[in-house]
Amino acid sequence: MKPDFMSVTYGAGGGTSKHTVKIATDIKKQYGVTSMAHLTCVSSSEDTVRKQIELIRDAGIENILALRGDIPEETEFPMPGQFKHASDLVYQIKNIAPDICIGGACYPEGHPEADDKTADIANIKKKVDAGCEFLTTQMFFDNSIFYNYLYRLREAGIFVPVIAGIMPITKKAQLARSIQLSGCCVPAKFKSIVDWFGDESQKMQQAGIAYATEQIIDLFANGIKNVHVYTMNNPEVALGIQNNLSEIIGK
Repeated sequence: MKPDFMSVTYGAGGGTSKHTVKIATDIKKQYGVTSMAHLTCVSSSEDTVRKQIELIRDAGIENILALRGDIPEETEFPMPGQFKHASDLVYQIKNIAPDICIGGACYPEGHPEADDKTADIANIKKKVDAGCEFLTTQMFFDNSIFYNYLYRLREAGIFVPVIAGIMPITKKAQLARSIQLSGCCVPAKFKSIVDWFGDESQKMQQAGIAYATEQIIDLFANGIKNVHVYTMNNPEVALGIQNNLSEIIGK
């Protein structure tokens, strides 16, 4: 397996933030894979951002994914000194470290907190104008939604690379959680798969890998070569998709 990069999460509320740089450094040094460290508004003050960027630079990491992050329940946000929006965080990172490549998130079905899809794309434009150099999408299970979204981004003057985010659903409960977090639509075809195989773990894992593989094949066939797979640290899922796509990716 030869991924273009591996991303290392920051952790909601800073739960794993102290390990982010170390893991990203190990990935780069031990495996020779480009790594990308996450940085979130929820877990960062202006001072934290400066310190974290210093650590990231010292480790030779050149890529940051700047996110707002999930707001922990019953927590006031933003606290004094925190960034309210990812675009604010992107702007600060670019000011401190203009040489760092900054990525951001985007939402083919609209951010759950956005007033509407037009407002959501306007927010993405702010993020790109602040210094975001590429975007990675939230999960989607219907590729036509992604194609339509990509058209709307280009129509709005957003021309940075957009990486399609694919989430293999390998457990029944995982789907409910994904819908809760992202508000993404579930096509009838995929719902039937989950309903039929969801109670048998091995079958559900295989079916989930197959569905994600089908999505990726369709993306490739339509000229989308940048795909990020949310494997959720499951090597079996990563390997299953890799095996299914070995000839396609190799071309």
